[in-house]
Amino acid sequence: MYLTVKETAELLTCSESQVKKLILGNKIRALYDGQEYLINEDQFQSHFKQVEKYKQFIEEILNEPIPEDIDVKDED
Repeated sequence: MYLTVKETAELLTCSESQVKKLILGNKIRALYDGQEYLINEDQFQSHFKQVEKYKQFIEEILNEPIPEDIDVKDED
C-alpha cells in the first residue's frame, strides 16, 4: 500500500518536512508521480520490529530487580 507524505509523517510521528528531507536524502524510498511522492508502507516493517525489540529490551532492564547492597564497612 502506498502512502502520501502526510500519511507517512503521521505513521512515523514526525513532520511532513522531515519526511521530505528523508526522501530527498534517499533514506526513504519513494515514487514521484508528477504531483506528489508516494511511499510504500512495507519498507517500515523492519523499522517497527526493531523498535519493538528495543522497547522489550528496555522493559527487561527496568524490570530487573536491584541487587541488595553489599555490606561494606566504612573505615573512617
